[in-house]
Amino acid sequence: MQIVTDSGTDVSLSPEEMAELAIEVVPLVVTLEGTSYRDGVDTEPESFYRLLAEADDLPVTSQPSAGDFAAVYRRLAVTDPEILSIHMSSGLSGTFESAQAGAALVPEASVTHVDTKTLSAAAGWQVEAAARAARAGWSKERILALVKGIGTASESVYTLKELKYLIHGGRISHMKGLIASLLSIKPLIGVEKVNGTYVQRGQVRTFGRALRGLVDLMAAQHAPGSALRVQVLHAYNEDGAARLREEIDERFDCTWLPAGSISTVLGAHTGPSMVGVAYASLTALPEMP
Repeated sequence: MQIVTDSGTDVSLSPEEMAELAIEVVPLVVTLEGTSYRDGVDTEPESFYRLLAEADDLPVTSQPSAGDFAAVYRRLAVTDPEILSIHMSSGLSGTFESAQAGAALVPEASVTHVDTKTLSAAAGWQVEAAARAARAGWSKERILALVKGIGTASESVYTLKELKYLIHGGRISHMKGLIASLLSIKPLIGVEKVNGTYVQRGQVRTFGRALRGLVDLMAAQHAPGSALRVQVLHAYNEDGAARLREEIDERFDCTWLPAGSISTVLGAHTGPSMVGVAYASLTALPEMP
């Protein structure tokens, strides 16, 4: 079995580890001032946010086409037709539907699609676990149960300093976004599990309080000192990410995954200030290979 995903899942592995686990990433595209960049291929966070700071226009993003997915499935099917394709939430992107349409164009491939109902690190956890399980020889049914278990156990929350990028991308209500922007409110945003869409978990007046608010949301679900699997990611805000990690580390017994930048296509929707965390109780996570 081979694993396909998209660049919105933020699998936190090195290129060498990705190759070893045979994880195929189909990039989304971000367009800035008339130039299109394949996420993770044509641009990296540092160069992208430098261009963003200098740009007069806000970026737009697009999912891979059905043809993009079909080309990948067709190539992989030559060596193994059994493919598990795991993607960022269909409630936040059309990528999942493009993947399904692409599979319909490649009858020689047997593609099973998974809608993670989330994105970034929490989705990446599902992709990595599936790849390791496939390499270990697990059955498709067992891998699907593993992926579902990780999705059930994990949560994601994030915050940011400015709302213009989310408003521009249509990911939040324009009216609420405009009011919050005028009031300098910092939202606490999560991803609900039914439709996989953004949901506001709270709002505060300063970024420092927002970081503490994210940890408070974690504490509402897990008692202080709980053993958690945790990963902090950011758009282009290393200082904010470090502050958030300190806040979390003071209150929980953490097994840390590497911190890093989210994909540029996600950062295009949040702006550079975004800081977020994916987390799960170690006791609630299913056994992983």
